[in-house]
Amino acid sequence: MEEKAALILVDIQNDYFPGGKMTLDGIDAASANASRLLGRFREKRMPVFHVRHLAVHPGATFFLPDTPGSEIHASVSPAAGETVIVKHFPNSFRETSLLDRLQKTGVASVAVCGAMSHMCIDATVRAACDLGFECLLAHDACATRALTFGRETAPAAQVHAAFMAALSAAYAQVLSTEELNRKIA
Repeated sequence: MEEKAALILVDIQNDYFPGGKMTLDGIDAASANASRLLGRFREKRMPVFHVRHLAVHPGATFFLPDTPGSEIHASVSPAAGETVIVKHFPNSFRETSLLDRLQKTGVASVAVCGAMSHMCIDATVRAACDLGFECLLAHDACATRALTFGRETAPAAQVHAAFMAALSAAYAQVLSTEELNRKIA
């Protein structure tokens, strides 16, 4: 990568892991890959932004404030000096300081990973692209769950594939963790 890049880790929080309130398919493998990306960005001393969702709307069942489930998972724990952005909506830019902080670091490109593929990853990547950032998305460092619409249930793997395909059409370069790590200068 020629331009300065930042890593955005979205919602890799305890409630998405086994024993949490919204376990995702493939979250352990996704967080292991996110950890590899995080290690590479740290090694290269490139900016890292952890995004943490706190659910404050009535009826929320997970990521509740002041619960262990809302904490960032140990596999990607923020290091001293790394920014943690708290959000309340799927889009990591909505009503947060993320855009301002990215602009202050002078980044032109963002690498994104985390959860859920069909919700916060989709919303964040589309917003980042619309805001003018080149987007790189690590497909194997993201996780999701099965979804039901009407009488049809789409397995998590199909939900994930559909969203990665849609994002790759116009919003992001969708790469493996290995491919993305090779692109990091």
